[in-house]
Amino acid sequence: MHTARSHRQLWQRCRHLVDGLVLPTPFDAESFIGMLAQARGRPIDVVPVTARPHIPCGLLVTTDRADCILYTADTTLLHRQHILLHEAAHLLCGHHETSPAASAAAEMLLPNLPPSLIRRVLGRSVYSEPQEAEAELVASLILNRAARLARAGGAVPPPAGAGDILLRSLFGTPDQRGQEDKAREAGAHD
Repeated sequence: MHTARSHRQLWQRCRHLVDGLVLPTPFDAESFIGMLAQARGRPIDVVPVTARPHIPCGLLVTTDRADCILYTADTTLLHRQHILLHEAAHLLCGHHETSPAASAAAEMLLPNLPPSLIRRVLGRSVYSEPQEAEAELVASLILNRAARLARAGGAVPPPAGAGDILLRSLFGTPDQRGQEDKAREAGAHD
């Protein structure tokens, strides 16, 4: 019971956060990050890096003056976009404010940045499991909302369609999944 309730609360919190965001049209992760930087009043640098073993494919480095999102350069466009949004989601959710201090990964990826400047380094290997789930969900919801807006030509998002039902069936609460399965089945018989 506790798990279902916390899952429902996570879903509601993330959905509320994403619904309140202004998204660029047409959607582009880097444009979105630029808008986020402007809203936060501090730069967010997006830096491609070469993939290395045992290093996360995305990393958020927060210094006293700016934030830096590093991402694996040799990946697909969709994966790159998701990595960027996942790391931006950590900022949106405030995870950078409570995360542990700098790690060896930041020193390896940013050798020219003095360790004294790095306040926090957030990588997929340092977040708590709930923070990871929240960042993944927020990134997925941003992409889903951007796709709905694109289909609607930038207008108000259309009512829940098959894609929304599928997404909710994957991330929604058990009660929602049952209702959406019934809705999907009813639509298949029409």
